[in-house]
Amino acid sequence: MEQNHPILEAIEPGAQARVVSRREAIRSGAGASSVLVAGLAMTSVPFALAALARDGYAQAAAPSIVDVLNFALTLEYLEDEFYRTGLAGAVAATLSPAELTAIQQISKHETAHVQFLTAVIPSLGGTPAAKPTFDFTAGGAFSDVFSNRVTFLAVAQTFEDTGVRAYKGQAGNVASNDAVLTAALQIHSVEARHASQVRRLRGQKGWITANDRGDLPPQAQATYDGEENTVQGAVDVASLGAAAAATEAFDEPLTMEQVLAIAGPFISQSIVRSAH
Repeated sequence: MEQNHPILEAIEPGAQARVVSRREAIRSGAGASSVLVAGLAMTSVPFALAALARDGYAQAAAPSIVDVLNFALTLEYLEDEFYRTGLAGAVAATLSPAELTAIQQISKHETAHVQFLTAVIPSLGGTPAAKPTFDFTAGGAFSDVFSNRVTFLAVAQTFEDTGVRAYKGQAGNVASNDAVLTAALQIHSVEARHASQVRRLRGQKGWITANDRGDLPPQAQATYDGEENTVQGAVDVASLGAAAAATEAFDEPLTMEQVLAIAGPFISQSIVRSAH
């Protein structure tokens, strides 16, 4: 049964009445996003996060809406702390005025996303996930992340490009609640704007071509794998034009396990799965 939740409805009054057709469209095309990638390595993911993915996908069952929102909250915690730490550190002085302004605004957005999710989850009967301890050097791989502009923006791009695909991958799992789906899509579209902005700050195109990670290090490749797909809804859109443009026109979803495998090296302390 569909439920109205006051906090969600306050974000966009009347959402329940307006998004049914959009929900159905997403639901009909979202099945592939819930299929696990066989043999995906989980060794770098903290135990509790790995358990969240395993429990959510056990027996091919979709995770609950609260699970999905806590998954999103964990990613928002990561982005929020990353930008706030950067702005408070030495790397801020290395950014151009335009770069600093953009990062400051993105940081405000990520803080707002954390505040929103921590308020919404209790309204759905859940408990917000505890904030993990982060290691933004990824075990030393990016040791100068908060002193080197190039490294800082490269890690920012990886986080933002991953976040866009992560939200898309969970759309089908929240489609049963119109208000939650609407709120998730609102955050998803802003994350996409962040990704495009950070990519342009780095001199990259605002969109992803095939599975090209550009000048990012090999550790970032998992963020882009799968983006070379050109078949959408049983139609090979590459046959309608250039293959590169066909890959750029669609972002591919990432499963919860794939995202946690990407984020795992940046999380140094596991979290306890929320009760709901």
